[in-house]
Amino acid sequence: MDKIKEILNQVEKFRIIPVIKLDHADEAVPVVRALCEGGLPVAEITFRTDAAEESIRLAVEALPEAVIGAGTVVNVQQAQRAKAAGAKFIVSPGFSPKVTEWAVENGMPLFPGCCTPTEIMAAMEFGIPVVKFFPAAQYGGVGTIKSLAAPFPGIRFIPTGGINTDNLTEYLNYDRIIACGGSWMAEDRLIRNGMFDEIRKRTEEAVSCAKSCRVA
Repeated sequence: MDKIKEILNQVEKFRIIPVIKLDHADEAVPVVRALCEGGLPVAEITFRTDAAEESIRLAVEALPEAVIGAGTVVNVQQAQRAKAAGAKFIVSPGFSPKVTEWAVENGMPLFPGCCTPTEIMAAMEFGIPVVKFFPAAQYGGVGTIKSLAAPFPGIRFIPTGGINTDNLTEYLNYDRIIACGGSWMAEDRLIRNGMFDEIRKRTEEAVSCAKSCRVA
């Protein structure tokens, strides 16, 4: 439980979780380094590609100060691989009882995707304190989160999907949102073309934007 609380505190401190899709593992270190230089030593490396596991391992080894998590984890096998690679937290796009049960049993911080009261109640049965709200923009953004938060005072949220510097403050100014996830800082085009300075620049802008919001 202390480990979970520590990760939650770090995520709430950062307020932004860069979401990264890597096609090649050798991209991991320069991308995460650019995020760190921009002021965000945190990354969610998604299991959307075959390079995810090795990318996590390389980033963890090269940049131990960064909090590296695994995203788009949809089954227990991926969760196990993420943990073995050194991931400090896992994120799922939806709610999986099997993945959640595994995470609880192994003391792995998990942010499961929950967009309905039923899913939130299912997460609560496992003692999950923070859920991912995805895709945030398509499901109504802050307004929907506020409606969901009302009957569940113990639950907080990490919205992801359709978030960038144009609407980041709208989300972070709501006190039940501990952080926002997003890929705009390290989008595919920037990674593919090796534009790591641009990733650092966008990260700096995101950090500055987050600092202008309500103090968590």
